[in-house]
Amino acid sequence: MRPFEAPLWARNPHTQTLLGASIDRIGREALARERVTLPDGDFLDLDWLGSLPAGGPILLILHGLEGSSRSPYVARLLRMCRDARWNAVVMHFRGCSGEPNRLARGYHGGETGDLQTVIDLLGCRYGQGLCAVGYSLGGSVLLKWLGERRGEAGLRAAVAVSVPFDLASAAARLDSGFSRLYQWILLRWLRQSIARKADRVGHDARSLRRLRTFRDFDDAITAPLHGFRDADDYYRRASCRPYLRHIEVPTLLVQAEDDPFLMPQSAPHTHELAPAVRLELYPRGGHVGFISGGTPWAPRFWLEGRLKAFLEHAMRPEPGPP
Repeated sequence: MRPFEAPLWARNPHTQTLLGASIDRIGREALARERVTLPDGDFLDLDWLGSLPAGGPILLILHGLEGSSRSPYVARLLRMCRDARWNAVVMHFRGCSGEPNRLARGYHGGETGDLQTVIDLLGCRYGQGLCAVGYSLGGSVLLKWLGERRGEAGLRAAVAVSVPFDLASAAARLDSGFSRLYQWILLRWLRQSIARKADRVGHDARSLRRLRTFRDFDDAITAPLHGFRDADDYYRRASCRPYLRHIEVPTLLVQAEDDPFLMPQSAPHTHELAPAVRLELYPRGGHVGFISGGTPWAPRFWLEGRLKAFLEHAMRPEPGPP
């Protein structure tokens, strides 16, 4: 497949990012929901493309911060899976499926325990035919888990897109320039999520409104709820970058140098990557954009074709016994 190249009308990273986040949705009627009870008594929801599969490989999809199966980038991948006749399931992080989770704690960029629970469930039920794709914060979770598990990950292949490899750097980038718009939108969603369970978290609407940067939010909410000393401790311990050298599953990283969520030149260097990891770094593409043509009203997205080309061998059903 040809490398990504942005058309003349979409060379601005914000055009790539905003169009990528606003076009394409998939109806709820196309998805079947399954609730998974977690070891601590909380829950998360899985959305299956169609009914639960009878067999064959499965693509597990991890959304980004405050995303869901309704996020446009997830919908585009689900549509590609449907057309390719692949089994696919979206794992919602706690509180992201439209209903507040039961506990005060939620999810964060380094929380891999819930992913392990889901992968154990799918492996027990369907065998070893599992691949995974993670976007943005979901990509961070996936890569950290792959590095933690090393040779025991049990996936056929993995892809991570537009990943904040270093959480502190990403928080600083989102508090600068035009990127503050994305910070404002995402923090608004995060504050709303916390407000729905304010009685369990201990923050009222007034105190939440004072959290105007990701560092403020992570210092006041993310860190204490998840056992970190402060935001700096969270960023240091939860970032996936140190784990990239330990990944043993064939893994593709797709990144853009102009990503407005990330600092320029924030992509890992070759010496930080395990031999199983392939980094494709493009000058343009924005954050989960990668629009390669069409028009502003009907853009053509390159990313899903690249993911399909990388995954199709791993997603091919293994022949049964003679």
